[in-house]
Amino acid sequence: VIVIGMRLEQQFGFIKVGLVYVISGFGGSVLSALFLQNSISVGASGALLGLLGAMSSELLINWTIYSSKLAALFTILFIVAIDLAIGLLPWVDNFAHIGGFLTGFLLGFVLLIRPQYGWEESRNSSQYGARGKAKFNPCQYLLFFVAAVLVVAGLTVGTVMLFKGENANKLCKWCHRLDCYPTSKWTC
Repeated sequence: VIVIGMRLEQQFGFIKVGLVYVISGFGGSVLSALFLQNSISVGASGALLGLLGAMSSELLINWTIYSSKLAALFTILFIVAIDLAIGLLPWVDNFAHIGGFLTGFLLGFVLLIRPQYGWEESRNSSQYGARGKAKFNPCQYLLFFVAAVLVVAGLTVGTVMLFKGENANKLCKWCHRLDCYPTSKWTC
């Protein structure tokens, strides 16, 4: 995960990646507090999963820029699947993982957008009267807007629910299985 953070920081700067890290950690903590009200969870795993989520959405929104896209996407999804599987063990906060990943995924569409391939060349040629290529395609604008609305709404609603003392387990009866799955080896 350190490699992912370094790569993102080199490409987008420490401010954007720092925002993804901190806000994803907050999103993971809010989801965790809504579902696990009787336990204390400490750690950076929600924020780290947020970086993985941001990297996966960055890969999707800037798809035309990358050469080995499918290999990168499957690698990210494999790491996330392992993290979520480990989260099914007792005393591992999978809600922080899920909340951090989802928050980071949405923030990637907002903060990690890049101009599409060919924009720089068309920008230079447009000085001479040729029509330039758009900096961002319509899909990028749509994903930016939808993700921005969802992340603000999700964090706002989650925080309000948290301060009202809502128990998210009452809204989702089966969601407790996402955090710990009992087996013959352990109980939850």
